[in-house]
This record gives sequence, structure tokens and C-alpha cells, in this order.
Amino acid sequence: MAVLHVNGIRYRLTSDGRLVNLSEWNEDVAYALAQQDGIELGDAHWEILCVMRLFYQEFNISPVRKLLRRTVAERLEPEKASDRYFNDLFPGGVEIQGTRIAGLPIPLLDEELVRGDQSADPPLDANAAAQVVEEFEFEGARYQVYPHGNLVDPEQWNVRVAEFMAGQEGIELTAEHWELIYFLRQFYFEYGISPMVRLLMRHMEARFGREKSSEPYLYSLFPGGPSRQGSRIAGLPEPQGCIDP
Repeated sequence: MAVLHVNGIRYRLTSDGRLVNLSEWNEDVAYALAQQDGIELGDAHWEILCVMRLFYQEFNISPVRKLLRRTVAERLEPEKASDRYFNDLFPGGVEIQGTRIAGLPIPLLDEELVRGDQSADPPLDANAAAQVVEEFEFEGARYQVYPHGNLVDPEQWNVRVAEFMAGQEGIELTAEHWELIYFLRQFYFEYGISPMVRLLMRHMEARFGREKSSEPYLYSLFPGGPSRQGSRIAGLPEPQGCIDP
């Protein structure tokens, strides 16, 4: 295991040069990690690093590129949210090099987690590590699900399957439920991840306003968690970093 020496302190690194203990990160460590890659951190680098760290602190996941671009555009300025800008600052890739210097896990799409693409860090999603699947039968077809009930094959999802899965959990889907379900699916197909509850609330407020993005309203639709239970019924993977019950 590699070791990074900073100010007389030893920091253990993973095989890809990421801190083993992410809580040990500090600015001196960031400078040292960047120097290893031939990068001298300036104000422009720190702006992006801070956005990534704030995102992680708020949502418990590292932002995938599309979410990072949106967040940078909102918190900094649109001109700084381009792939060219990111690549000029972090030639090794903002997802890999940038998050390593920021002391964060690699951001991965749900599909990448399920495939096991993350080699240096433990899986962020229970679906990725689940080896045992269960089955249910509906209208003559068999459906495999992970232990938390998420479909192994999202392509099997349809409206009838959603109604069946919701009924198994004591929920009769209304127009309000479908509004949330289709929002979850749109988010997933745009960004490649199922949104955990805080991320869901943030993005729903921009679309539907404060009332329909409020915690009481969302939990009234899916008492088992608007993100976890909602994504399950929407035929999506379990959200990364999810803190729903």
C-alpha cells in the first residue's frame, strides 16, 4: 500500500492514489496529491474542489460529471461548467483526478456500480454488492430483484409491474405518485443515478416548487422513503448514499 508523507505525517493511499481514510483529508494533503500529478493548485482548482466537497457533504455521494456541471453552473458561473474547463484544470479527469485530490470517492453511475467498475473503494450501493437475488412472478413472467426489492433488470419495468410492486407494499398509485415516479425515472436517465432523498428534494423544488418537494409531502406518497421506496417502484437501482429508512 502506497504512503503519502505530508508535514511529517503518513497517509495511506489506495492503489489508485486515493486516501484510504477520506476523513484525513486537508488542504496540505490536497496540495501534495496534486503535486504528484504535476498540478499546482490555484484559485480555479480550489473553486471546483470546494464545489465537489460541498456536494459530497450535502448529498453523501461524489457528483457524477453531469451533476457537477449543473452544480458548478449554479454555484459559480456557467462558463466554468464545461468539460473543456474541467479538463484544463484536471487533465487526468475531474471524476478521477479531481475527486482524488479533493479527498472524495470516485463518482460512479449506478450501472457502473452494479458492474463492479469501482476497484479501489468499497461499493456505495447495496445493489452492487448483492450476490443473492429473489424472485416474484407477475402475469406469467418472472422478475429477479435484489434483497431490497429493486429490479435486477430495469428493462422489465412497466406501468403494470409498478402497480403490482406498489400494491405489495400497500400503496395504491395515484396521479401524485406517478408524478414522482416519472420524475425519478427522468432524473435517472438524465444523470445515470437514482437520487437520494436530499438530492431528489433539491431538484424537485426547481421543477415543482417547495410544497411538492417538501419532506412531509414526499413521505406521504412513499412512507418507506421517497427515494428508496420510490426508486424501487420506479424500476430503478437503490440510490447511492441513501439514508431513507
